[in-house]
Amino acid sequence: MRIALGIEYDGTDFPGWQRLTHLTAIQTVVEEALGFVADHPVAVTCAGRTDAGVHAQCQVIHFDTPAQRSERGWVLGVNSRLPPSVALRWAKAVGDDFHARYGALARRYRYVIVNRPMRPALQARYVGWERVPLDAEAMHRAAQSLVGEHDFNAFRTVACQSPTSMRNVHEISVVREGDRVIMQIQANAFLHHMVRNIVGSLLPVGRGEQAESWLAQLLAGRDRAVAGATAPAQGLTFLAPLYPAKYALPDEVTMRP
Repeated sequence: MRIALGIEYDGTDFPGWQRLTHLTAIQTVVEEALGFVADHPVAVTCAGRTDAGVHAQCQVIHFDTPAQRSERGWVLGVNSRLPPSVALRWAKAVGDDFHARYGALARRYRYVIVNRPMRPALQARYVGWERVPLDAEAMHRAAQSLVGEHDFNAFRTVACQSPTSMRNVHEISVVREGDRVIMQIQANAFLHHMVRNIVGSLLPVGRGEQAESWLAQLLAGRDRAVAGATAPAQGLTFLAPLYPAKYALPDEVTMRP
């Protein structure tokens, strides 16, 4: 039987999603908890690996098991073995054709910036901070040049292992809510550090240091060295991947027309 799971986590105290030999990653604690409930070693596949310090509202994974458990049993059993910063949201039995990574049609991220002179304290684990006033409307207009299928080489880390830097951004928005500036982006897939590098390149536009046309110039130039600095990890949350309706997964991970 193949099981899909929705997982949320606070990535602050982890070195990222992917299993490592020398540090305890989120994948490690999830597989250990699943293995305890399934009573056999479990290896999971995720929709998209997140970096150290990055959070997830609904990461999706799948695994195969001969163990017979109810969907509620998986959730309650695994959550009892997970640390407080990681929790299953739901479990769903799926067909063998479901694949958490390759089956996703899109992925969504959110980046939150507290924009005020004083640094944040209560939400410091979950937001970036910018003391200089930001023009969110200018950032939004600049970001629209990224919509569509483009070569995003200017917005990926030099350590990115993807064989191609072509990606299709479906939509991107920047809005202000009080003292917060919030960027949300949806694309078919993302390159390593792509979202954080886009945010880092939007900030000079928001501060008035670069023209709104700068994002389009960076995109066309394909040169990471001249783009903005990588925004801090803690402001980034992986909202969810999106799948075809045929899998009958919860609404939060289902692509709608």
